[in-house]
Amino acid sequence: MSNKLVKGPTRANFVMSDDYSLLTLFGRNRAWAASKTLTDPRFFDRLVDQQRPRYFWIGCSDSRVPATEIVNLDPGEMFVHRNVANLASASDRSFAAALQFAVDVLRVQHIMVVGHYGCGGIEAAMNVDSEDAIGHWLAPVRTLYRHSCQEDGGQLSANALCEQNIFAQVEALAANPIVRAAWSQGASLELHGWIYAIEDGLLRPLCGPVRAPGTTGSSAVPAAPL
Repeated sequence: MSNKLVKGPTRANFVMSDDYSLLTLFGRNRAWAASKTLTDPRFFDRLVDQQRPRYFWIGCSDSRVPATEIVNLDPGEMFVHRNVANLASASDRSFAAALQFAVDVLRVQHIMVVGHYGCGGIEAAMNVDSEDAIGHWLAPVRTLYRHSCQEDGGQLSANALCEQNIFAQVEALAANPIVRAAWSQGASLELHGWIYAIEDGLLRPLCGPVRAPGTTGSSAVPAAPL
């Protein structure tokens, strides 16, 4: 099969790949859609109507950590934002937009920061600084690592830093203006910190639920791993 040029609406030319591995993805997509329709004929009709997720998952971009598959939910049941090392940075416009949409529009009830052991982003933050995009993005984790080592008087393992990073991101969420505004308006919104182990496929809670200040049953974010 030769490469073909396709004219788009802006008259730009795009090359159609003849990579068989890519072409198989379309076949897998059709098989998946057919299986969904076979077991539930109205599955896609319901998705078109409206999404009403109760959960907002803030996870790592790692391809081994598929959010909805881990908790066995269908599309439409969980709103998802993923980035390297599962950061909840208020200054990141992409994350801020996702958080605002989840809280103000979708009215989610639970926000979960979900990290995972063996995170490449966490391990990179423990190495020498770099001035590239990854280095700048991981700067908060690198700062957390240095502070944690100073407080502990020694080195921190990568897995321990994965946990510390989750605590830090839940703390950041609790101070985020979007979350604070929702709480001030009486929103039933809880924050949670979870960790995922790739080696056994299991999630484990680390902290939470964190609720609006003064709410009965609200849990503080611990300063050290549980």
